[in-house]
Amino acid sequence: MVRGLDHLVVAVKDLEAVGQAYEKLGFTVTPENRHPWGTANRLVQLDGFFIELLTIAEPDLIPESEGSAFSFGAFNRDFLKCREGASMLVLESKDPDKDRSDFERVGLDVFDPFSFERIAHLADGTTAKVAFDLTFLRDPLSPEIGYFTCHNRYPENFWKPAFQSHANGAQRVKAAYLVAGDPSDHHEFLGGFTGQREMRATSLGLELETPRGRISVLNPAAYRFLVGETAASHVPGNTPSIAALEISCSSVTEPKTVPANELSGLTLILSPAS
Repeated sequence: MVRGLDHLVVAVKDLEAVGQAYEKLGFTVTPENRHPWGTANRLVQLDGFFIELLTIAEPDLIPESEGSAFSFGAFNRDFLKCREGASMLVLESKDPDKDRSDFERVGLDVFDPFSFERIAHLADGTTAKVAFDLTFLRDPLSPEIGYFTCHNRYPENFWKPAFQSHANGAQRVKAAYLVAGDPSDHHEFLGGFTGQREMRATSLGLELETPRGRISVLNPAAYRFLVGETAASHVPGNTPSIAALEISCSSVTEPKTVPANELSGLTLILSPAS
């Protein structure tokens, strides 16, 4: 089974300010939601994919990672001590038990199962229960990126047309871009993570097509050619890292690049829907 892109976690220091920055770009951003372990988020929902803008709201509630138990809150807290930006790449899950067995079968490093519930705040002021089963993994070659699959138990409570309607015509995710010194180093992990063993490898990078969007791992020169000097200059020195996200927008006629320095560490590429 090949897994599609589910969402990207973007760790930020000022959730309200970053939410406003996305709104100025024409995105609809959800109200703030809280996790029981001390983080808070606001979301940008597309067609089956979302951007999770995340901050540390109550640091005293964050548990530490211990042994095979992964701490989502601690990972993003520590990420923010170094920088803002995309901290975690998340794939969809239809069966968390099968995800785990698939990952273990190909030798990936998997953490303990983790499930949680929270209250979602809806556009009309009401609330609804949402719940998720997460399967966290570790890639020793990219320790600054978090990876997991996400099984949504109540999609009818989570996905809302009011949140998926955007003034800029944003519709779906086209690609997530990672930057790495040698992209080929990551083909085994990403192949096992996505379940996609057919990939395109060149001297410039690696491409994996998924049922929802593409994962591209580019070397620094190829990434600079894609996004330009300004955006490329804000890739952190410690690669690999998640550098950019490309989104298809119906109201965009020419590609527009919003560099990471203008958007809390993640470059956005808004491209025509066609």
